[in-house]
Amino acid sequence: MKTVVGIGEEGVMTGFAVTGVPVITAETESEIIAAWDGLDDDVGLVILSARASEVLRADLEGRADRLSAVMP
Repeated sequence: MKTVVGIGEEGVMTGFAVTGVPVITAETESEIIAAWDGLDDDVGLVILSARASEVLRADLEGRADRLSAVMP
């Protein structure tokens, strides 16, 4: 079964953590990349902050095994 994870700045992702979605707080570009690279294979959906989406833009394109949703 695939899981859901959030990646982004603490202030943006707090609501997801409250609802039980595991959140990886990542403020800097290097933290965002490390969080993405460290995701388990069972993660099927990643909820990203707008900043995380920009940092990971190249990694997100053409990705068939993992969906992503971006918070405005």
